[in-house]
Amino acid sequence: MSFARKPLAWTALVLGTLAAAQGCIPVIVGGTGMAVAMVSDRRSSGAYVEDEGIEWKSVKRIEDALGDKVHVNTTAFNRKLLLTGEAFNEASRDEAGRIAAAVENVKEVVNELRVAPTSTLSARSNDSYISSKVKARFVDQKDFRVQQVKVVTEASTVYLMGLVTQREGNAATEVTRTTSGVQKVVRVFEYISEDEARRLDNATGNNAESGK
Repeated sequence: MSFARKPLAWTALVLGTLAAAQGCIPVIVGGTGMAVAMVSDRRSSGAYVEDEGIEWKSVKRIEDALGDKVHVNTTAFNRKLLLTGEAFNEASRDEAGRIAAAVENVKEVVNELRVAPTSTLSARSNDSYISSKVKARFVDQKDFRVQQVKVVTEASTVYLMGLVTQREGNAATEVTRTTSGVQKVVRVFEYISEDEARRLDNATGNNAESGK
């Protein structure tokens, strides 16, 4: 499903309607802030909504099928699905990947589940702290907008997702790599040309300075 990009008010209305009509879907709209995030995003509104659905569908199906054999986190961006967390063994890891690939609208699965014991609360808190530091440093640089890169941290490894140019991806990687606590950076980007980046930024009203 592909939606045309729409003004802020229309986007918020569509998301609110979808959430109400599909009661089993977690609330997607968190007020104006979430709608603004959508308008600042290079994804189409349709892809944005589908990514939300992909995330909750995939984690539910994996947990229903595998139970405590996996601890899985799902992150979708432009229909690319990243799996992070821990699996009991290789078989459960691979099965989680197969289940995720069968979810509607998923175009690619990046299975980064580790065969390891389930992470502790302190480890997860540390990962959240690392993500917050990376995002804070993103705000201070000028080579890309913070909304253009999604940050996921698992076991001190940082995964970067987004629709970015090679230049933007390199800049985001360098900022992340030099952030304290980061042990490894994995790029899960979808690369686009500078011209495409400008076109998408203009379409979303960002007026991003992609040529710099």
